Amino acid sequence: MKRFFNLRRAFVINRVLVRYGLHEFFKDTRIQRYVPLMKLFAMTQSAHSDLGRGERLNLALTELGPIFVKLGQMLSTRRDLLEDDLAVSLSKLQDNVEPFSDSIALETVEQQLKQPIDKVFSTFESQPMASASVAQVHSAELLSGESVVVKIIRPGIKRKIIADLKLLKLLAEWFESVSEIGRRIHPVQIVTDYQASLFNELDLQIEAANTTQLKRNFDDSTLLYVPNVYWEHCRERVMVQEKISGVPIGDIERLKQLNVNMKALAHTGVEIFFTQVFRDSYFHADMHPGNIFVNVDNPDNPSYIAIDCGIMGTLTESDKRYLAQNFVAFFNRDYRQIAELHIQSGWVSDRVSVEAFESAIRTACEPIFGKALAEISFGHFLVQLFQTARRFEIEVQPQLVLLQKTLLYIEGLGRQLYPELDLWETAQPFLTKWLADTYGPKAAFSKIKQKAPKWLEQLPEIPDKVAEFLDKSQQSSAQQASLIDAIDSLKLSQTKSGKRIRWALLGLTCMLASLTASPEWLATEWVKGILVGLSLTSFVVSFTA
Repeated sequence: MKRFFNLRRAFVINRVLVRYGLHEFFKDTRIQRYVPLMKLFAMTQSAHSDLGRGERLNLALTELGPIFVKLGQMLSTRRDLLEDDLAVSLSKLQDNVEPFSDSIALETVEQQLKQPIDKVFSTFESQPMASASVAQVHSAELLSGESVVVKIIRPGIKRKIIADLKLLKLLAEWFESVSEIGRRIHPVQIVTDYQASLFNELDLQIEAANTTQLKRNFDDSTLLYVPNVYWEHCRERVMVQEKISGVPIGDIERLKQLNVNMKALAHTGVEIFFTQVFRDSYFHADMHPGNIFVNVDNPDNPSYIAIDCGIMGTLTESDKRYLAQNFVAFFNRDYRQIAELHIQSGWVSDRVSVEAFESAIRTACEPIFGKALAEISFGHFLVQLFQTARRFEIEVQPQLVLLQKTLLYIEGLGRQLYPELDLWETAQPFLTKWLADTYGPKAAFSKIKQKAPKWLEQLPEIPDKVAEFLDKSQQSSAQQASLIDAIDSLKLSQTKSGKRIRWALLGLTCMLASLTASPEWLATEWVKGILVGLSLTSFVVSFTA
């Protein structure tokens, strides 16, 4: 049955690809030979030839359903892999689907919370506020009076996701095996990353934990507000969260009508991003306009509200340091530093020539400086950097891809709000201060001061630890010497054994010659006697050697 479903789904995908003329993507590849077969099985004609390939791809993914829409949205962030027209078109994909029935929604909530709906909520709106591919959201009120939203995972979605992902993986493996483009963009890895992201979104307890952590990080800040999570009502398929009121950040006309300070709003968004990345090493990685609202209580000093924390990114300390140093080096046009940082961090193999990599980075980045500083894009700098580094066998790590995606969102949004936004004006002082505070002399002194009490506490034990270390070193040296002696003895034994075997073989040869040689060859008996004598001598030597 599963095989039949996969085969049927494959035919559907093929038909949609042909209808929207997407077989053109296989031109000049080894897959081109299969296109006539694709057209034969599709039993349809190509249409929409008046549209660009990006628009046709958008329509095809929308028709194929929610899983493919989300895949397209994820691919739109991989501008290091896709051409600009495709990335821009895919970024416009909308994740809006028909809601499931209110009876199923109520049944799911009661099943997950293991009690009737009226034992938890005084009111529950049957009409959802929003409906997406994985979940939908309903407005409700708790018995205690708090206004909340209830997020419910779509029924049966996990089974559909698993089935579609298996098929996608098969297609990705095939594409990667027969196409040079496939080998370059690593479709199998893309599908694997996509699978991990989707499965995280299917467990709302993960999202609830992410939301709680992000809220804790900004508890003492006026920059960002994160709604409360009602943990007692959270399960794998249901999450209850505080209902927020704010203006969607994409409603720019409304924000202007309310006299919101757009410059301050744009700069605050940038500051929130850098604070999450460099201070907390924990950032909201899905900050598209649908997940961000604006608190306009104080229009001159607006703040942000973030929801939907299903996808979060983290960075290691070394990633943060190298990333900050890369940004600073870029604006100082220190391409040698950028090349060295990539190699030191392990993002690029140390087998790569620093000089060649430096030259490639200069070629890619220097044209950027032909623009005014306010027009320079951090996000596109990262894209350029990844595209250049890919030629030098870089393996772009998932956390850096999430970072690039988030930076592109934030920067694009910031410039929509305030077109004159100079990202560097906000970023430079933040990064310079962060590097100084984290790795400068004051930071080093602070760390020494912090660890001094522990060092003082351990000071009396240091002589004993040194003596113990030396004893272990001596024991290790003695063990090493003993091992060397054993190896030498083994070698000597092998040498002796070899000699014995050689003498024994010589004796055996002489004995066989004396017994089997023809009488004509043995003209005299003394030759035979010599052979017998040599044989006996060889056997004696083989035992005594």
